[in-house]
Amino acid sequence: MKWIEEELHEIEKTSLKRRLRETVPIVDKPGFIARGGRTLLNLSSNDYLGLAQHPGIVEAMRDSLLIEGAGAGASRLVTGNRKPYALLEEAIAEWQRSGKALVFANGYMANIGVISAIVNRYDAVFSDQLNHASIVDGIILSRAEHARYRHNDMEHLRYLLNKHRNKRRKLIVTDSVFSMDGDQAPLHELAKLKQEYNAILMVDEAHSGGIYGLYGEGLSHVLGLKHMVDIHVGTFSKAFGMYGAYVCASDTLVNLLVNKARSFIYSTALPPAVVTGIRKALDYVVRESWRRERLFELSSSFRSSLCEAGFKVGDGDSPIIPLILGENDTALRFSHALEEEGIAAVAIRPPTVPKGTARIRFSLSAALTPIEVRDAVLKISKVGHQLGVLK
Repeated sequence: MKWIEEELHEIEKTSLKRRLRETVPIVDKPGFIARGGRTLLNLSSNDYLGLAQHPGIVEAMRDSLLIEGAGAGASRLVTGNRKPYALLEEAIAEWQRSGKALVFANGYMANIGVISAIVNRYDAVFSDQLNHASIVDGIILSRAEHARYRHNDMEHLRYLLNKHRNKRRKLIVTDSVFSMDGDQAPLHELAKLKQEYNAILMVDEAHSGGIYGLYGEGLSHVLGLKHMVDIHVGTFSKAFGMYGAYVCASDTLVNLLVNKARSFIYSTALPPAVVTGIRKALDYVVRESWRRERLFELSSSFRSSLCEAGFKVGDGDSPIIPLILGENDTALRFSHALEEEGIAAVAIRPPTVPKGTARIRFSLSAALTPIEVRDAVLKISKVGHQLGVLK
């Protein structure tokens, strides 16, 4: 097995080796974690609305544990389909104003399950080059033609749609907000191309669900395009502060997924207490709009302050704010220096992002305060000068 050591050495040599590092949440100090005996401001979490430690959610889960037990014990098609699932799916369908909803174990399982259930080797999938890995893997598993279009390049997408116009089914799939760049997909243009080429449109709202919209329904709703999206995917692991994912579509399509989505059929059901916790989190997502308002205010302030300091950051208004550094080693050193300053901000490197675009991916949370964000910018600027990123 010497080849394993050689491969790991090569990974380390290019500053691409990953290591698992234990973190501990600080329940009475939202937005912070403990690591190695130190308290760190958490700027790498997807807990956008600050719900992960919410006592109301924890209490709902505790009550459910006493009734339902620790686990479902089987897949949903066997004996694992407990009452909390029906209640959650009804609530999600109502929230999304959709025909039907189906809950999956996580966003990865949702994407690979949906894509491989609706297309195969006779079909083509048109996917943005910066789509999440779960979308890419779903296409590979489906064996459909994988037509990747340049990021948000609608002319390139049109070219590929023309090239594969004779395929049996054509599926256009995109993130609504891209996880590593924080920018938005051109959903209006995608909807027009979907109609023009008689395609299916699938939108993954993982990083926009709970954040955009009057009730957090997502970017498609804000843009008035909900009726144009055939398959709407979202997760509970970001804004909801929980775990799991959902798919919203027509009754017919959801019924197909129940019968053909292998990641749904062959997975043990989520623990009922988790499902109950998600439904409680949905209540807070819908009712507490102040969380979204604070998140956008903090994100706008943080982004503009980094720009004023001289950093190169990505465009957009989302809580995902990438600080592009380029080289892998630079990103790692920046991350380590930030930790010395009391900030947890992880270096993101290839293959998660394209080669030469290694970065610190900051992501903000409504659990933070304006003072904490301002202090963070000062420390980030200090590190930027120390490492020569800022002149």
